[in-house]
Amino acid sequence: MRYIEGIHRKSKIALPEYVDDYVTEDNPVRIIDTFVETIDLGELGFKNATPKERGRPGYNPKDLLKLYIYGYMNKITSSRKLEKQT
Repeated sequence: MRYIEGIHRKSKIALPEYVDDYVTEDNPVRIIDTFVETIDLGELGFKNATPKERGRPGYNPKDLLKLYIYGYMNKITSSRKLEKQT
């Protein structure tokens, strides 16, 4: 896809070996991730669900939806506070 990609949580880093190791098995983030990955954003009417051919690539809408849901669940209304959390 033509989106700006972040670090995949299964990619290796220094300590611990994977980014995914920082997240516990019972963390609600895993539910958010599974939920958003199962839905079809284009079918739901999200206008930017498919990337544009020209211009700078945008962020993946699924990643942004995950971030939005996380902020909503944790009552984080400021984008700066949400940045600190992530």
